[in-house]
Amino acid sequence: MNDKDNGNRDSGTRRIVIDPVTRVEGHGKVTLRLDDAGNIAQARFHVVEFRGFERFIQGRMYWEVPVIVQRLCGICPVSHHLGAGKAMDAIAGVDRLTPTAEKMRRLMHYGQVLQSSAVNFFHLASPDLLLGFEAPVETRTIIGVMERYPEVGKWAIMIRKFGQMVIAATGGRRIHPRLCVPGGVNQNLSVEYRDNLRRDVEPVLAWCCQALELHRAFIDAHPELHAEFARIESHYMSLVAADGGLDLYDGRLRAMDAKGGMIFDGIPADRYADHLGEEVRPWSYMKFPYIRALGPEQGWYRVGPLAQLNCCAFIGTPLAEQARRDFMAQGGVRNGGGPIHATLAYHWARLVCMIHCAETIRILLHDDDLQGSDLVVTGEKRLRGISVLEAPRGTLFHHYEIDEQDRIVRANLIVATTHNNEAINRSIRQVAERDLAGRDISEGLLNHLEVAIRAYDPCLSCATHALGQMKLVVTLEDSDGTPILSKARG
Repeated sequence: MNDKDNGNRDSGTRRIVIDPVTRVEGHGKVTLRLDDAGNIAQARFHVVEFRGFERFIQGRMYWEVPVIVQRLCGICPVSHHLGAGKAMDAIAGVDRLTPTAEKMRRLMHYGQVLQSSAVNFFHLASPDLLLGFEAPVETRTIIGVMERYPEVGKWAIMIRKFGQMVIAATGGRRIHPRLCVPGGVNQNLSVEYRDNLRRDVEPVLAWCCQALELHRAFIDAHPELHAEFARIESHYMSLVAADGGLDLYDGRLRAMDAKGGMIFDGIPADRYADHLGEEVRPWSYMKFPYIRALGPEQGWYRVGPLAQLNCCAFIGTPLAEQARRDFMAQGGVRNGGGPIHATLAYHWARLVCMIHCAETIRILLHDDDLQGSDLVVTGEKRLRGISVLEAPRGTLFHHYEIDEQDRIVRANLIVATTHNNEAINRSIRQVAERDLAGRDISEGLLNHLEVAIRAYDPCLSCATHALGQMKLVVTLEDSDGTPILSKARG
């Protein structure tokens, strides 16, 4: 949007169009409803596109799924390829891969988390953080960031490029790779690829650390904004390793309450449905998962980098572990040692995870198992396979059932954005009540809503398997539900 209110006013309805396209991955809609006094009575984040991937893979052979299901998203296909691959291992009766297969998948996964996190932080979020929430919309872009901070532009391009090189080296191509087969992988890592990646990983790690230093400067300059913007107290869930350390590829489920108490711990993937329920609401295609023991009203929680740092006991790589300790120390001061609840802290946590990814990739690239030739193991077929991993946006479940003819008869996916659905709605309400209520709403103020959404790095097309145009619509309604203002990006 080029001006504050460039829409038409007709019978109390006003339309405002934002240009350029939003920096949210997917198609969403925000509705704010006012009461008679003009206060925020309701804030909803709608995802209104069709979801159907679980349905139309029914009837396909189970070994086709890792290649097919990654087409549901162009942002995080690698995560779905690996999630489906792990689930197909279970159907193939394989509980433990060869060292080469396990490490090839881990290498690909950490490359995916690194490059996708770089997209969110540098390309989508940094214009708000470095240029201001209400900076002119024509400059509040990654191009605007590159003009003022050329080194940030270089980091954005080179870190993402490196992550994509890791994916291509392990899976044959940068998007929609082909690595997983039931029980293993179809290739190892060539020495040529390994040596090229070894050469490039050191500067990538250094750039991740420098990006964290730059972000810390933003936090030091805006401590109250960082601590209070869109802040909500919630429960948290993520994977952790058997020793409680951070593990983004495999492990057991851990959920902690808002005070840091344990809700459940050590839960394997195939028991997720015993602990998590899924609620459907008529105004959104995106489901609302909840912790069964607490019920739909009290059992909502957050996943993703903030949850990963809140739930893990430590990180097994040195630079990321030091960064985690600094992160938790600041939160501990404000929260009495409990979890960190600041929504903008997602960005800080995401940078810590990026450092961990770069360190892990460096370690793997010096592991000779990646050049091994034992790629696949076999087992006795089962009729059900369930997997879990920590995708760039958080915990990802893949659940499949097959018939005796090896055809998929049931599938259920719970992606990270879905877990965060209730939290995104509550963060939007907090921002609306704090920043928008009683004010003449400008484009800059409405961008505050998107800043809150971007902190979660939602992938709406992934969460609902969207079809059609991707855009974000914000509508302000009176107490009768009559629209009084609408804005659309896209």
